[in-house]
Amino acid sequence: MHITPNTTSSHLPQPGIRRVRIGEGRPFPLGATWDGIGVNFAIFSANATKVELCIFDPEGKQEVERIELPEYTNEIFHGYLREARPGMIYGYRVYGPYEPDAGHRFNPNKLLLDPYAKQHVGSLTWDHALFGYTIGHADEDLSFDERDSAPFMPKCRVIDPAFTWGDERAPRVPWDRTIFYETHVKGYTQRHPAVAETDKGKFAGLMTREVVDYIRSLGVTSVELLPIHAFVDDSYLVDKGLRNYWGYNTIGFFAPDSRYLAGSSVAEFKEMVSAFHHSGLEVILDVVYNHTAEGNEKGPTLSFKGIDNATYYRLLPDQPRYYINDTGTGNTVNTSHPRVMQLVTDSLRYWAGEMRVDGFRFDLATILAREPTGFSEESSFLHACMQDPLLSQVKLIAEPWDCGPGGYQVGRFPPGWAEWNDGYRDTIRSYWRGDDGMVGAVAGKISASADLFDKRGRKPWASVNFITAHDGFTLHDLVSYNEKHNEANGENNQDGNSHNISYNYGAEGPTEDKEIVETRFRQLRNFFATLLFSRGTPMILAGDEFARTQGGNNNAYAQDNEIGWVDWDITPESRELAEFVQKLIALRQSLAMLRRGTFLHGTFDEELGVKDVAWITPSGTEFEEANWQDPEARCFGVLLDGRAQSTGIRRPGTDATMLIVMNAHFDVVNFTLPEAPGGRRWRCVIDTNLPDREELAPFEFGKTYMATGRSFLVFMLEPVDGDGATKEARRSFAHVSEAFARSAVDRLRL
Repeated sequence: MHITPNTTSSHLPQPGIRRVRIGEGRPFPLGATWDGIGVNFAIFSANATKVELCIFDPEGKQEVERIELPEYTNEIFHGYLREARPGMIYGYRVYGPYEPDAGHRFNPNKLLLDPYAKQHVGSLTWDHALFGYTIGHADEDLSFDERDSAPFMPKCRVIDPAFTWGDERAPRVPWDRTIFYETHVKGYTQRHPAVAETDKGKFAGLMTREVVDYIRSLGVTSVELLPIHAFVDDSYLVDKGLRNYWGYNTIGFFAPDSRYLAGSSVAEFKEMVSAFHHSGLEVILDVVYNHTAEGNEKGPTLSFKGIDNATYYRLLPDQPRYYINDTGTGNTVNTSHPRVMQLVTDSLRYWAGEMRVDGFRFDLATILAREPTGFSEESSFLHACMQDPLLSQVKLIAEPWDCGPGGYQVGRFPPGWAEWNDGYRDTIRSYWRGDDGMVGAVAGKISASADLFDKRGRKPWASVNFITAHDGFTLHDLVSYNEKHNEANGENNQDGNSHNISYNYGAEGPTEDKEIVETRFRQLRNFFATLLFSRGTPMILAGDEFARTQGGNNNAYAQDNEIGWVDWDITPESRELAEFVQKLIALRQSLAMLRRGTFLHGTFDEELGVKDVAWITPSGTEFEEANWQDPEARCFGVLLDGRAQSTGIRRPGTDATMLIVMNAHFDVVNFTLPEAPGGRRWRCVIDTNLPDREELAPFEFGKTYMATGRSFLVFMLEPVDGDGATKEARRSFAHVSEAFARSAVDRLRL
């Protein structure tokens, strides 16, 4: 079906409205750009025949003018309005064939958001007029709807980007010191007692001094925010009285979502970034470029679909009426097209440059690296990011999977990228639950998953290690529920992953049984200690450090309420856990051994006469093949020799030697402390069964240490007196001792 809309009078001004003068303008930059005199408008469409700029009153309610963009250069419509000023509300109407069978869905009755808009105003109200076709029509999406969607649409606002950054400087935290802290703007601030009522759930709330001070005092370095780009609440959620709380439903790649603004200016986001930077904290954005809120052929026409559907989305080659759905959300953004890739990279440069964020975590990043033939490590998008002088200097983190064919690509992103390592998550969960035969897998994961990442010069930091994230159980719920409890989502508990690798230790959910509570909190400490003493880049889910719960809901994407919000009414036990995590972080940052840029392989270095790592049995001997194959093995040691080569230069290392003991058995295991060259004795730094220990207790070589059931231990080798490398090792040991003592004094600003 090919429909040519009647456009004879749609562009005419309303009676009494003054027609303004428009100049030719320029085809760049794309979007609405204020130059101090007027505004240049430029929008790309390869298949449109005409574009009208629609101007609205200051409230965004009444359309007061339609102006045809007069020039078309290199597939870009453009024009210049000398009378336009920042604050002007606008949108577009785009003309062209309505021919769904050919992939074209132009409908000028639908007001469209500018893909490059820096701010959206108003909210979307679900109505049948939002759809390019007539819902209920016999021809379904082949039909053509003539209702005006403007009354139900958010609009775009021209902004003045001017902002005084003052002495703000990006922290530029080295990768080896980076610790991510994943959180949600509203969820983190909505119930915080120090946040002003008007700032709750806003960027302004997140930059409240008490909030920033707490994050900084915890010791994390990089705050990773769930999506803040303008997004849409799905209609099926709105019908159920729910919202798209997480925000993975983007409709504007340049505009911060208006629900996170306490005021009316996007400068609020810049102020937040500046506040974090002044405290030495990085800001990382979780970004969704793989799909948009427009869904499939039955979805609404809000922006890209009406501007150039055949270009912006991946369509079935032999049936372009339908969308390729590698995202599971209805559509897939077509980054194979140069203009679409430009849109994404322009957006990234805007946030990294103009908004000064420090990095990006890419949702379903495999899709961005898909070519028509499938995922490629040499994709144009990945190359574009790594060669870009700005983007190549910020942190790039991939969620390396999607639901399309060949979508799981952990370890296959190119050098310069870090990746979420879900294998780490599942392995560590299984081990501490007490599953059989996990020792070998755990050894690989705490060594930064060398089997996946040790290639092409990649470093251990490329593995982003996590045990929990926004998607799934919180850490508290991981040790409190055997089953998910998502009833509040209204899907009969059928949504969310049922494979949680969780354990409740005797009671489903809350309990007053002291033994169960004690076991749960020890397991929480075990998880944190494992995460922070593994090689790789740790990521902590915000609130896990004080045992935040979602009541067993492992898919709180629609819970914009107490289920999804962080509860700051913290119990004494939870505060103690947070202070223990603070101690672990302080120790990690003091232990150069954990931050080395080398993977652990356990091979003997003939020249230096040392192994980088030795795996130790409870009897104090090195692992043999039979130990690795023992399905009942649940306790082992990791001896990290500080004399091992620490960089590419062939010379002995000078770091403090460490012994880590992990016991996932439910009962006590007597562990014989092995002798280590260059040391006098062992000093116990961490015992998750004794979290409040305030001294580095000494233990002689050969002594048997009673490792409590389900516990994690860290010992540091006390070096002997001597010269050269031994002196450096003593300095390293002293540095750790100071960090340990300091952690007993410094308290969280909770």
